[in-house]
Amino acid sequence: MKFPGRRRHKHYFPVEAKDPLTNQLNATERLHSSYITGIDQIVVDIEAKVDQAFLDEFKLQRGMSQVIDSDVTNALYERLKLHEMVDYEYAGGTVGNTMHNYSVLADDRSVLLGVMSENINIGSYAYRFLCNTSSRVDLDYLQPVDGPIGRCFTLIDETGERTFAISAGLMNHLRPESIDKSLIENSSALVISAYLMRTQGAETMTEATIQAVKYANDAGVPVVLTLGTKFLIEQDPTWWANFVEKHVDILAMNEEEGLAITGFEDPLLAADKALDWVDLVICTAGEKGLFMAGYVDEQLKRETEYTLLPGAIPDFNRYEFSRAMRKADCDDPIRAYSHTAPFMGGPDSIKNTNGAGDCALAAVLHDLSANVYHKINVSNSAKHQQKAITYSSLSQISKYANRASFEVLVQHSPRLSRGLPEREDCLELVYWDK
Repeated sequence: MKFPGRRRHKHYFPVEAKDPLTNQLNATERLHSSYITGIDQIVVDIEAKVDQAFLDEFKLQRGMSQVIDSDVTNALYERLKLHEMVDYEYAGGTVGNTMHNYSVLADDRSVLLGVMSENINIGSYAYRFLCNTSSRVDLDYLQPVDGPIGRCFTLIDETGERTFAISAGLMNHLRPESIDKSLIENSSALVISAYLMRTQGAETMTEATIQAVKYANDAGVPVVLTLGTKFLIEQDPTWWANFVEKHVDILAMNEEEGLAITGFEDPLLAADKALDWVDLVICTAGEKGLFMAGYVDEQLKRETEYTLLPGAIPDFNRYEFSRAMRKADCDDPIRAYSHTAPFMGGPDSIKNTNGAGDCALAAVLHDLSANVYHKINVSNSAKHQQKAITYSSLSQISKYANRASFEVLVQHSPRLSRGLPEREDCLELVYWDK
């Protein structure tokens, strides 16, 4: 992918690499930067392989995401440690993963909002979170709390089914007054997840999230919602549809979450339905690949050079070479869709599916932020005569997102440890250029 910005790799082109004479005239100008802001429940992911008897012992519902109290948490963790059942412990959180992966892919700043233990001991969960988060993720805005952050147990049974047990700690105690208004207003996007709406009692995370969303809506900053789990959406799909329509600009989901909120099992139809509410949709569909849907003005549509694809919407990828726009910015909006099969047919062995969707979203955010970066630094570029919200076409973004998520599928951690390779023959010849 070729995005503007200060990048180490040769396949990125910096906007300052313009005409030498122009560079001399603007030598004193400092390039403005762009960044993404995300709000999350700060947690550490603990992965272990268990059997049904283990789940029954701790009264955990197989395949579901559930909150457990501190007593159960301590007993569960002690049992896993005693029998050496813990496979991995990583910094987690769906938005935390996205911010980390964005900063690794873009080699640029992102900002994470949430809570962090005020007193951190070596080897503690808070310590593990900090150690496994990119230094490019700005953690200066975290709210200090006197207590533990969250823990999320990913318990995998013999069939591969994943059961999630979440110990909240104080992760849901982010206060509305801890949200910096100017930080949100100057962001390229605000990223939230459905998990942030699952609070109870004295927990204030939902209030803080709504406050941040209001700041973003008022400032015209795109709000990106990742649905996170179908079980949460299934509890009240009508409420979620109304929330998305009122507050969200970009929706990220998988096919199960798409079914839960739209009622359509087909990921293409689910993405199409979601366009009734938002401007851009990313829908990951496992072995089927990744679907994207968005709007483009009739006058600015670009037809694909690839084979037209059959589906629930005939020839749906006809305008996939178009750059996505807000519907409100289109004089005559039409819908454009794109689909990309898994990179190189998918990995030979999938080591982890947890975080693959987060990484795909991080790639989309990289493109969105690159568009903002280029616009504020080269505002008179012909590229910005179109009021697009993405730098690249739907087709190219879809490929990039698929390629990035592949890296997570072939490793155990949900977080990237490095950016994409500088050059891949298979990527250049087969994937990008076809």
